[in-house]
Amino acid sequence: MPPATPELLSPRSPRVAAARRLARRNFRGKERLFLAEGPQAVREAAAHGAGTLTELFATAEAAERYADIVGEARDAGARVHLADEQVIADISTTVTPQGLVGVCRFVDTPFDDILAAAPRLVAVLAHVRDPGNAGTVLRCADAAGADAVVLTDASVDLYNPKAVRASVGSLFHLPVAVGVPVERAVAALGEAGVRVLAADGAGTDDLDDELDKGTMGGPTAWVFGNEAWGLPEETRALADAVVRVPIHGKAESLNLATAAAVCLYASARAQRASGGCRSVTGS
Repeated sequence: MPPATPELLSPRSPRVAAARRLARRNFRGKERLFLAEGPQAVREAAAHGAGTLTELFATAEAAERYADIVGEARDAGARVHLADEQVIADISTTVTPQGLVGVCRFVDTPFDDILAAAPRLVAVLAHVRDPGNAGTVLRCADAAGADAVVLTDASVDLYNPKAVRASVGSLFHLPVAVGVPVERAVAALGEAGVRVLAADGAGTDDLDDELDKGTMGGPTAWVFGNEAWGLPEETRALADAVVRVPIHGKAESLNLATAAAVCLYASARAQRASGGCRSVTGS
């Protein structure tokens, strides 16, 4: 394919320097821009809508290999730059870059807009500090068909490069609100008719029992806590119930992302049961 214009050859280029600064949270917040690395993230950013993907840096090899993605980026209005591998390495936050790095505008959604859409399944990340976990839970929520994700003000930055990578493009698929105090999130969801369940290994209610009782078919929000110490007592007290995932084997516990996937899929199945979800016992 013909070279894109301008061709960036030097890591000292102002455009490269501006992109490189987005690895730091204060610059992301100031510019309201973040990095999306790799073909999957760039493709989803381009598909999100005109204006989301503003720039794309690509090595010549990656531009040829992913010519369709480069074309989609251009169609979405992004400015495409050909860059050597050193430039991509300077911009990228990964050890082995894949040759494509996009610059994107923030895509988070106001919490009030999420409430106005009458969500039926929401994941609330309270006190989640690990960006990889945050991105993976977002991906699980997307896969389970959740309507939204809420990151509280005590949680990690949504646009941390590791969180963006771990979401594998799901960041661009569903509404995500950021910076919402957990007290406000829980209260507002409750007022909107959403049952709020706190996921905690020490919960008094068992997920299997909740499913058996048929209480999970309505609008539900799951609150997930910190990776190391779970949810504080004051946060658990806000929920309608504190639910544990049963451990049937000898494992001590489940990690955050695995527990989130189990809980979200349990709700997704319960909510879809009346629409013809096949029963395991009836198969």
